[in-house]
Amino acid sequence: MNRWKDWYSQACRDLQKALLDLENQYYEWACFVSQQSAEKALKAVGMRFGLGLQGSSLVVLLNVLKEHIQIPAEIEERAKLLDFYFLPSQRPDLFASGKPADYFLEKWAKEAVDSAGEILGFCKSCLDQAEKG
Repeated sequence: MNRWKDWYSQACRDLQKALLDLENQYYEWACFVSQQSAEKALKAVGMRFGLGLQGSSLVVLLNVLKEHIQIPAEIEERAKLLDFYFLPSQRPDLFASGKPADYFLEKWAKEAVDSAGEILGFCKSCLDQAEKG
């Protein structure tokens, strides 16, 4: 059974959660969940095309998808940004002191949410095109 619709639906829900985190000033979580949202959306596209995408790096996932669909440069840039936020948003040990919440800024969270939204939009267009045949 191909569950790409479930993965894309969860990606959309994750993006809604990232927006809530942004609104409530959980900037590190907005960045992390934005990356997770984009990851699930890209994996949904992969599943739709019968690919078994593995891992969490958006750049790696896009590199696999490039063999099957054209990836705009802006999507690749946004993926790189979200990958950059992935580990630091979760790991206090990546900072000399303090926790991720001490470092993450509102503008970064906004940029992450916007980037995830762009990637989800791109994925939706890929999925819509695949449905049309």
